[in-house]
Amino acid sequence: MTSMQDYDEVTAFLGQWGHFQQSVFVLLCASVLPNGFGAFSLIFLTDIPSHHCLVPNINMTEDWHQAIIPVEQEHCVDGWSYSKDVYHSTIVSEFDLVCTEEWKQPFTSTIYFLGVLVGSFFSGQLSDRFGRKPVLFVTMAIQTVFTFAQIFSPSWAVFCILLFISGLGQISNYVSAFVLGTEIFTGNVRVLFSSMGVCLAFAFGFMMLPLFAYFLRDWKSLLLGLSVPGLLYIPLWWLMPESPRWLLSQGRVEEAEDIVKYAAKINKVEPPQVIFEDFNLPVSCRFLISPTTMFYLACVFRFSLSTGYFGLSLNTSRLHADPFISCFISAAVEVPAYISSWLALRYLRRQLSVICVLLLGGVSLYFIQLVPRLSYLSIALEMLGKFGITTGTALMFAYTAELYPTVVRNTATGMCTTVSRVGSCISLLPSSFPRLCAGEYFKYLPYIILGTLAVVSAFAAVFLPESNWCCDFHYINKIK
Repeated sequence: MTSMQDYDEVTAFLGQWGHFQQSVFVLLCASVLPNGFGAFSLIFLTDIPSHHCLVPNINMTEDWHQAIIPVEQEHCVDGWSYSKDVYHSTIVSEFDLVCTEEWKQPFTSTIYFLGVLVGSFFSGQLSDRFGRKPVLFVTMAIQTVFTFAQIFSPSWAVFCILLFISGLGQISNYVSAFVLGTEIFTGNVRVLFSSMGVCLAFAFGFMMLPLFAYFLRDWKSLLLGLSVPGLLYIPLWWLMPESPRWLLSQGRVEEAEDIVKYAAKINKVEPPQVIFEDFNLPVSCRFLISPTTMFYLACVFRFSLSTGYFGLSLNTSRLHADPFISCFISAAVEVPAYISSWLALRYLRRQLSVICVLLLGGVSLYFIQLVPRLSYLSIALEMLGKFGITTGTALMFAYTAELYPTVVRNTATGMCTTVSRVGSCISLLPSSFPRLCAGEYFKYLPYIILGTLAVVSAFAAVFLPESNWCCDFHYINKIK
């Protein structure tokens, strides 16, 4: 009798790295690229250009403007004049989000992450109900269509509504692609995909963002440039398979066999006549710890890591005078972080890896207050902190997928992601403290908060079970 726990053994005749797995690997990684530049486009869309009160019909040099015209004023009778040295326009200059309206600038990002939060909550459950593939493509379509629709926003309110809807699909398709890959691949290829493949694709997308923004300095042109690539993913519907594991969990054995036989054909191997013979869906499986406890622990880690990751990533404009260089530096540091996460998953224990990288990230952020601000050493410490937190984020994505069964894997991953999005929303607040509060202490408060979250999470990791792909939990435990 074949059960889900025997899936890897039953499909071992396919091999781990045939043409089928290679093509799916590339397609899934490609589907994640828009998430990288979409998630952080607000860095440029909401940046505040230099501005001052508009004085009509008077020709003045820039020096005279700075000398006699106030930069910040409660009410500018004739509106504001914005510098075009860096950007031709942003939504700040388009909708005058300055002075009394300045609160709308950070709140715009909060609205976006609230959309991501809601999308994460529902997409996981929909994916477990209707399949990984449909949810992946629906959320990709939502992200593309509503990113494009933002170009035609007549007001800030309409822009935020469209931004919220766009956020519904932002991380949801990433999670769906991630879970789909972890269920299709086996062995070392699964570890490679979950820790480095999909994560590096996200990082490369992030690294592409400053290139888009450098050449497209008008906010509408930038949105157009970020949305058009989504059309290239339409043919993927006919190339991407559904997860055989999910099909088996739904009792759709024949469809799962058809996909595996197609994979055998592509890999040029001969499949058995009957692959999943006498398939049985067990009703229980023993967890290493209580699933409820495991869920709470996973949520704590994902919340802390997401707060740290987005808090540091959205702080890139303060790293360097040039925002494009700042963004690229912040994106580039993720490449060694994801490579490190793959090596850790490949050769080290999960629990030990998570503890070490969280301590590295937290301690590095604590040390920033001990060195001159915006010096090369402070930038290096901040990037080292982001390196540790980014590595921990990649580890926890893979860790969560290992700990939960197929029938609830996407729901569990989605719920943990939902909690992490609360951290994304909160991450915008610490980064605003230095601007809202005076004094040296508040300049370093964001790093103290993020460092504390990382260190506390490192100690909490002691209570996590060790999975190390040694046991693939596929079914829901009966809790009496």
